[in-house]
Amino acid sequence: MRRYLGLSLVAFVAYSLVAPLMKIAMETIPSTVAVFLSNFVMLVLIGGVLLYRGVSVRPYLRHSKMTYVIAWGVALAVGLLAYYRALELGPVSVVVPIYGLFIAVSSVIGIAFLEESLTVRKAAGIGFAVLAIVLMSI
Repeated sequence: MRRYLGLSLVAFVAYSLVAPLMKIAMETIPSTVAVFLSNFVMLVLIGGVLLYRGVSVRPYLRHSKMTYVIAWGVALAVGLLAYYRALELGPVSVVVPIYGLFIAVSSVIGIAFLEESLTVRKAAGIGFAVLAIVLMSI
């Protein structure tokens, strides 16, 4: 198996637990506090991985692609705040599929702007993903 496929499966399993765990936590913890604390834990863990691997962030602080990293951070913060608040207010079975549209939209962006190939199978997959999310959310 290609390494990225295995890592994708690990990410899928781990991320599948996020919404249910956060929904339970946010029964008594406000969504903004949950976002802050969960991301603090994430930063500590990732910091540990960087230390373990001996990787310094310093050389990348002035990297030419840093504006993309900053934009990504802003988009991530807005997305997570909105996602967690939506989870706090609504059912997981509706919020998660709508949020999951990012998969189809990211694929379209990759095809449109990153010169990734569009095949009939990919187009059908994107179409079925959107259809599935619509059906799950109504």
